[in-house]
Amino acid sequence: MSQATSAIHSMTAFARAESRDALGLLALEIRSVNSRHLEPGFRLPDALREREFAWRDVLRQRIARGKVELSARYEPAGGLSDGVELNHELVRQLLAASGEIEQLARHVGPLNPVELMRIPGVLKTREPDQAAVLARADALLVRALDDFLAMRAREGAVLRGLIEERLDAICAEVDKVRERLPGIIRHFREKLLARLAELRAELAPERVEQEVVLFAQKLDVAEELDRLLAHVAEIRRVLAGGGAVGRRLDFLMQELNREANTLGSKAVTADSSWSSVALKVLIEQMREQIQNIE
Repeated sequence: MSQATSAIHSMTAFARAESRDALGLLALEIRSVNSRHLEPGFRLPDALREREFAWRDVLRQRIARGKVELSARYEPAGGLSDGVELNHELVRQLLAASGEIEQLARHVGPLNPVELMRIPGVLKTREPDQAAVLARADALLVRALDDFLAMRAREGAVLRGLIEERLDAICAEVDKVRERLPGIIRHFREKLLARLAELRAELAPERVEQEVVLFAQKLDVAEELDRLLAHVAEIRRVLAGGGAVGRRLDFLMQELNREANTLGSKAVTADSSWSSVALKVLIEQMREQIQNIE
C-alpha cells in the first residue's frame, strides 16, 4: 500500500466514497491541508469507532505529511419490516395474561395492539452484522484513499510544473548575468580612462589595468552563479525522485536565497541589482508552492 516514489504529492486534497446496500448507508470523506507533520484526525460514528487505530496506521503507511481529517457516517437499514421484529414469546405471554385479567375484571377492555408494542421488550431491534459493516467500511476506506492520493498526485504534478518553470527562469537569469559581466568590465575601463583624460591625469597602463582587475574581482560572482545552478540541478533531481520531498525543497530554497542575496550585495550596476531582485522573486514564488508539497 506504499505510494509511488516517482510522484510529487500536494498536501491539499479531498475525496468521498459512499456505499448503500442491505447494511445501510456508509459514507467516508477524507480531506487534508498543509502541515509540517502528519496530523490525522477522525470523526467516526460509534459503529466504526473501533477502526480508528487500524485506519490511523493505514494513513501513516500512505501519507507522510498534512493535517488529514477522516470523517464517516453510518445509517443502518431502517424500517419496521427489516429493522425490528416482534418478541413473539413475550406477546403470547402478554395476551394470555390479558385474557386472564379480562376474566377477572369484565369491565377491562381488550389490549390495544399499539399499547402492546409500547411495552418494553415487545419490539426487538435487529442489530446489523457488525463484522460485515466493518469489512464494508474498510473496503470503502481503500477506495476513498485511492481517490484522495490520486488528487494529491494530480495537484502535485501541477506544482512540479510551476516549480520547473521558475527553475528555467533562474537559469535564464544566470545566463543574463554571465553575458553582461564582460560588457560591464569594458564599460568600467572606458569610463576610467575617460575620467583620467578629463582630469588630465596620467596613470601608467599597468595601474589602469590593475584598477580594472580590482573592479573585476569585486564584480566576480561566478562562484555564486555556479552555486545557483548547482542548487537548481539538485532541485530537479529531488523532483525527479518524487516522494515526500517538501522539507528538502524548502531547505534548498534557503540556499538559493542565500546566493541571490550575495549576488545583490556584489551588484555595482542597476542591471545586476535587478537580476538579484528577479531571482528573489522567483525563489519566493517557488517557496510558496513548496509549502503545499508533501
